[in-house]
Amino acid sequence: MKTTQKQWLEVLGAYYYVLAFLFMGPFFSLLVLFLLFTSFWSISVLYLVWLFLDWDTPNQGGRRFECTRSCTIWKHMKDYYPIKLVKTAELPPDRNYVVGSHPHGIMCVGVFCNFFTEVNNFSKQFPGIQMSPVTLAPLLHLPVYRDYLMSFGLCSVNRRSLDFILSQPQPGQAVVIVVGGAQESLFAIPGMHCLVLRNRKGFVRLALRHGASLVPVYSFGENDIFNFKAFPTNSWQYLCQITIKKIMKFSPCIFWGRGLFSADSWGLLPFAKPITTVVGRPIPVPQRLNPTEEEVDHYHMLYMEALEQLFEEHKESCGVPASTHLIFK
Repeated sequence: MKTTQKQWLEVLGAYYYVLAFLFMGPFFSLLVLFLLFTSFWSISVLYLVWLFLDWDTPNQGGRRFECTRSCTIWKHMKDYYPIKLVKTAELPPDRNYVVGSHPHGIMCVGVFCNFFTEVNNFSKQFPGIQMSPVTLAPLLHLPVYRDYLMSFGLCSVNRRSLDFILSQPQPGQAVVIVVGGAQESLFAIPGMHCLVLRNRKGFVRLALRHGASLVPVYSFGENDIFNFKAFPTNSWQYLCQITIKKIMKFSPCIFWGRGLFSADSWGLLPFAKPITTVVGRPIPVPQRLNPTEEEVDHYHMLYMEALEQLFEEHKESCGVPASTHLIFK
């Protein structure tokens, strides 16, 4: 039995992640702007100078801090759901990898705990593998928030950044891409397993250019930690979501969890539902500096088949009914 103190530490860990995910970027952006018009203007000026000088770091491997990745708060957050990491095959450290993570969910909680932090001992389960999660470049331009994200090892998800990571002389580099991106968050319906993947082939081209093995990863339970309001694809609400996504690079969603002090009220605290992240077997990919469309389509199909097989093999042990299957969009 967990003590009351332990339960509250877990709740606060999960709640902190949500608040940081939603509000840390806008808060510090406004704070830096606000301080410019106060007697503390020099703080903002000095930081903006630092931001200018450090602008390109997200495209050059980022800047991780192990103390951030190993912070105790993430262990409490992991225990709240709980979150597990399942290894199905070795990832030999003598090669590089392009890891495709699914689904996006609302906040990528499973990916965060298992690949951004060390709470599930990823580096011990996969020795010699350097995980580099990637995210949208605009997030890594927000004052202070960018430094927070980079401390976990995050880099920009653009060609220059990805090529830099996979071109390092030391093998064992792995970039983690949430392939479905912001659009997939519009399908984060509890009990549903809908992935935006059919026309997402850039990660396959990346793997071919560098001869990096493709690794499918699926986080069971990712879509179950929030209630979600989904709109029909022919509705004006969905059209607004897609339009904002094209302009702002994120999808506005209507979601809710439980209250901080009561499970019977609405709030931003996620529901304590288990999340199990399963790392699949690597798919060998040859190096092709200029891959043809036929090669891209071939390895994209192999990846989709491997991901579907991974889902089918582990779904029942993760609480998914046998009648449920992946839906590709």
